[in-house]
Amino acid sequence: MSRRAEGIAHGKVILIGEHSVVYDKPAIAIPFHEVNVKAIVGQGELTDGKNTIWFSSKYFNGVLLDAPDELSGIKASVDETFELLNVSPANLAIHIESTIPSGRGLGSSAAVAHAVVKAIFNYYDAPLRKDVQMHLVQIAETHAHGNPSGIDMEATCNNSPIWFQKGKETKSLMIEKPIHIVVADSGQFGDTRTAVENIRSMYRNNLAVARKSIDLLGDYTFECQQALAVGDLSQVGTCLNLAQQELSILGVSDKVLDKLIMNARNNGALGAKLTGGGRGGCILALAKDEQHAEVLSASLKEAGAYQTWKSVIARH
Repeated sequence: MSRRAEGIAHGKVILIGEHSVVYDKPAIAIPFHEVNVKAIVGQGELTDGKNTIWFSSKYFNGVLLDAPDELSGIKASVDETFELLNVSPANLAIHIESTIPSGRGLGSSAAVAHAVVKAIFNYYDAPLRKDVQMHLVQIAETHAHGNPSGIDMEATCNNSPIWFQKGKETKSLMIEKPIHIVVADSGQFGDTRTAVENIRSMYRNNLAVARKSIDLLGDYTFECQQALAVGDLSQVGTCLNLAQQELSILGVSDKVLDKLIMNARNNGALGAKLTGGGRGGCILALAKDEQHAEVLSASLKEAGAYQTWKSVIARH
C-alpha cells in the first residue's frame, strides 16, 4: 500500500456570545463531535509535475493550484505548512471527508484546516506544536472570514467546552450537569462576514443601540457561565433566550431561524437561539433531558429543519 496519513477535527457550536466576541466580549463554545472532518494525505497519481497537489472533496476535485476562491484559505495554509516543514510536496493528494455542512456556523472551514494541517504533519512524521497548528489554521480562517475572532479554530481543536475571549487565554469551562442540546439546520447558507460588517455599520449609524446589545450579550454570557457552573439549566435557557433577543436587534437573525426558534420554545425548550453567524445557518435548543431532545428534534424537522443533531455535553 502507498503511504498515507490522516488528520481529524470535529465541529463546534457557539452556545452564547457570537458577534459580541468580535468586540472583546466572552463567548462559550462547545465541541460538536456529531459532525467532523477527516483529511487524508497520500501519494498522488498525477504525472504532470512532481510538485502538483491533487485536492478532492465534495465541492472540488482537481489541482489545488486551480481551486476556486472558496478554497483560497486552504491553499494559503497548505503553502505555509510545506514552507514551515521545509519540504516540497512530491505529487501529493489531499482528500477531504466531511460531515460538517459548510456555511452553517458549525466550524467547517476551521475544522478542515485543522484536519489538513495535522494530516500533512503526520505524513512527514513531524511533531506539531499547538502554536504552529493555530498559526496555520489562522491563515485559512483569515481568508474565509476576513478578521475572525479565533473562536472557531479554538473550539474545533478542544474536546471540552471553552470560555473564549479575544486576546486572552482560552480556558476549559466547568459544567456541573450534562446539557442536552438539539442543533437544527435551516438549510440556508449563512454569511458571517456580511453579518459582522452589518453590525459594524450599525455601530457607525446607531452606536447607542449597537453598544447596548453587545454589552448585554457579554453580560448574558457571564450569567450563562455561572449557571452552567452550578447546574441551573433553567437559567442557562433564560440566558440563551435573552441573547437571541439582542441578536435579533442587531439584525443577524431571520424569519426562518425565528420560526425554528419559536417551534423549539413552544415545544418546551429551556432556551433557543441562533448559533454562529446567523442570517442562515443553524439554531440550537436546550432540552430538559435526552428524551426531551428527541421530542425537540422531531418537532424541528416537522417545522422545516433541513436536518437536526442531538448532542450531550457531559460534566467537566
